[in-house]
Amino acid sequence: MTIDGLLDQLGALQADPPSPIAGRVFADVVEAEGPEPVGLLLVAFTDHGICYVRPAADPEAVAEEFRDRFRRPLRSATRPPRGLARALRSGRGSGLDYDLRTLSPFERSVLRTALEIPRGETRPYAWVATEVGRPRAVRAAATVLGRNPVPVLIPCHRVVRSDGQEGEYLFGTDVKRRLLAHEDVNLEEAKGLAATGARYLASETTRVVCYPTCHHARRIAATHRVGFRSLAQALDAGYRACGHCRPAMAVST
Repeated sequence: MTIDGLLDQLGALQADPPSPIAGRVFADVVEAEGPEPVGLLLVAFTDHGICYVRPAADPEAVAEEFRDRFRRPLRSATRPPRGLARALRSGRGSGLDYDLRTLSPFERSVLRTALEIPRGETRPYAWVATEVGRPRAVRAAATVLGRNPVPVLIPCHRVVRSDGQEGEYLFGTDVKRRLLAHEDVNLEEAKGLAATGARYLASETTRVVCYPTCHHARRIAATHRVGFRSLAQALDAGYRACGHCRPAMAVST
């Protein structure tokens, strides 16, 4: 048998590895159109769910970064995860599956809590820490959000400082500001209220106190709005916490 004949026979033996094996060796990646402020994204996923999102401007750098972090290479996928395009269009990523197995339980809790923040609203870092049962771990929660492996879909951009300022963001503060504006968050109003000492907003008619970007707070008529510096102050004045945005005691970040 000639060398060429042997190579032909060996080539005929080549086949894609079974998917359970391939899933342990590779992660799949697709390009997907994100919101206008971030543009085209690379979305990596395994058979457990989406695990990584980065801008698509430099695919080689993303592949190298992914390999260093997850110890596996990326390969191009023929189709995106089900529901990905709809989630990116709507800003609602809670219906997708995520592969967060490389993260600690605390990190997973922080990111899954961020998933609960609706489009068009924000929450302070202290809220996230309180929701995961670690109210004093505000800085730790902020660190987890700053390292979010799945930004945009897990909306860490909707978590801001308690004084109304944007805070840090993996893609940059300007992109965070533009993303929030794209989602119709009136961040400037929240900043203006915070500058006057009002970090919570209540209605004199319903006697409910909210975060300023809560959709209930945005419906309060100007003549019935009452600002409070702290939740404790509002509760002492006879107001009750909103069941939608679940305001937490402010802790400095």
